[in-house]
Amino acid sequence: MNPKQLSFQNTAQTIIKNLGKRNMQGYYCATKEEALQKALQLMPAKSAIGWGGSMTLEEIGLLDAIKQGDYNAIDRTQGDPKEQASKIFLADYFLMSTNAITLDGELINIDGRANRICYLCYGPEHVLIIAGMNKVVSDVESGIKRVRNMATPPNTTRLHKDTPCAKVGRCMDCLAPDCICNQVLVTRRSGQADRISVILVGEELGY
Repeated sequence: MNPKQLSFQNTAQTIIKNLGKRNMQGYYCATKEEALQKALQLMPAKSAIGWGGSMTLEEIGLLDAIKQGDYNAIDRTQGDPKEQASKIFLADYFLMSTNAITLDGELINIDGRANRICYLCYGPEHVLIIAGMNKVVSDVESGIKRVRNMATPPNTTRLHKDTPCAKVGRCMDCLAPDCICNQVLVTRRSGQADRISVILVGEELGY
């Protein structure tokens, strides 16, 4: 194990310990392949599973595995949007990444329409979060800055949004019609023990 990998592992163990204090379960996987297998192990066959927009889920191959596996996959982009949203609300699992996670175990997420973070707050029986160690920050303030300046600009570009950050590559604190930084959520604790699980991955994943 090289020094960087060992540092990731040690940092992850600190975060996992702090997640436990906040009623959340944490795991560490050194590679995206290990993370994929761990995620599949946590979700029993026949589970109803929905997900939010996430490059991380795509990069580790989890969405393909769900769609091809023995699961009830609820794809929000297929069928009637309201019907799919209702199904996800009642799902066994909701899959997502997090825009940032602090060393103290707090989750920071920013959404355009809250159609991702709403399920993190309430609804599905379990929420499973996959996050690369590139998402780790020292505190909430640093997490919000990370999202606005490192995650949002490439996301607005990917989504073809007409925002200042898509043009200049950093947050301009805009109120543009296409702004995707409308809802800021800090999850400091889960009100339901072990409803939220986080798999930290020793690689750079997502934005």
